[in-house]
Amino acid sequence: MTVVAQTINKKAMNILGVIPARYASTRFPGKPLALVAGKPMIQCVYERAQRSAMLTDLFVATDDERIVTAVEAFGGKVMMTRPEHQSGSDRIAEVAQQIRPHPDLVVNIQGDEPLIDPAAIDIAINVLLADDEAEVSTLVRPISTLEELENPNVVKVVLAQDHTALYFSRSPIPYCRDCAGHADWLNRHQYLKHLGVYVYRHETLLAFVSWPPGRLERVEHLEQLRLLERGVRIHAARTEYEGRSVDTPADLEALNRDLMMG
Repeated sequence: MTVVAQTINKKAMNILGVIPARYASTRFPGKPLALVAGKPMIQCVYERAQRSAMLTDLFVATDDERIVTAVEAFGGKVMMTRPEHQSGSDRIAEVAQQIRPHPDLVVNIQGDEPLIDPAAIDIAINVLLADDEAEVSTLVRPISTLEELENPNVVKVVLAQDHTALYFSRSPIPYCRDCAGHADWLNRHQYLKHLGVYVYRHETLLAFVSWPPGRLERVEHLEQLRLLERGVRIHAARTEYEGRSVDTPADLEALNRDLMMG
């Protein structure tokens, strides 16, 4: 499904964007406050998300006073959430429950993508606005390199003909039985990368975080599989947005170097 970013105003929709930001990252403690081109990463994400044409409100959800202080310093909205949350989805659900009136749609915006494209957020939102029966939407883009195909940190997805997700995996899927090797796979099939922007209907999000992790989720460590195991269809829109997440200090160093060069 290719969705053009446009404003669909079937009714006045309350669309809440939430950026989960945890200080105690295992691989990169304090990551939300790491500087990207001189600004805290969380500020970069927030300011780009603010440029979305579809969001009606935007919050950072955190468990640390240092992040609260940083967000308030640049004029952003922030809410303290419980420290025991296991995932960003749990954290955004707490914010969504406290906002009054409750939002119609809730957008999970990853806090480690300082170059996120506001138009990509709008594309994912428009999937739900265009289909009253859709409960969850996300984004995918074509995989073009062997490095991405083989990287377990790049989540792959296969889609049904109606553009809903059949499965997500850290492994290359589908398996190319007649290919000589992975280098041949990209010539035989259009593999898709999952981009971690999610849009939920409010009630679907609250149900999702109330369910225990499923068996597939525990194996792959991909929480979106919990939705598939429960029979929730995840609608996917294709985008050319590249995405560039910062997972480690080395990623940050490379990003700042690239930004300085051009």
